[in-house]
Amino acid sequence: MFYLVIDILGTIAFAISGVLVALDKKLDPFGVFIVAFVTAVGGGTLRDLLLGNTPVTWLLQPIYLYTILITVVLAIIFRKQLKYLRTSLFMFDTIGIGLYTLAGVEKGLDANLIPVMCVVIGTITACFGGVIRDILCNEIPVIFRKEVYATACIIGAASYFLLLKLPIKPTYIQVICILVVITVRLLAVKFKIALPTIYHSVAIDETKE
Repeated sequence: MFYLVIDILGTIAFAISGVLVALDKKLDPFGVFIVAFVTAVGGGTLRDLLLGNTPVTWLLQPIYLYTILITVVLAIIFRKQLKYLRTSLFMFDTIGIGLYTLAGVEKGLDANLIPVMCVVIGTITACFGGVIRDILCNEIPVIFRKEVYATACIIGAASYFLLLKLPIKPTYIQVICILVVITVRLLAVKFKIALPTIYHSVAIDETKE
């Protein structure tokens, strides 16, 4: 039950972030729904395919589709209120990756994967819905920029397995994992912590023919 709640909350958070990006791109209602939908289920779909869980979760449990549909309708209705919150997209996206990182880790454990692979699955679950969203909206995905995004998911997922070695209740460990992801991302943005950019600068001598 706790896992379902986490998954639904993550679906809502990512659906809202998808709506906000789509509205910013001035898409029509159908376009808004599609962007919100792929943002919410994209990472989970890729996760299920990698783990061989087919049909994927949202095809077997209509609650995800209904949740996204209701979220999109409400987000469109209250779009002015959401847009007044300058950090709303950032916050919903951050909450989403925190919730989905845990969801991915739990799915990895259910599949009897080793901890490192669970961290990978958690990161994929959290990040790839946003990747698809940004590609559809003609943006460079956040995960490919220098922002601390996937790194926050990796740190949060790794903390999950470190905490398992301590005498802490599983529910507390799950909550802490989510909070670690969110906190790392928030602190990185607040203090402008970013990964170094790798680039190659080529000087062109215009005097040469």
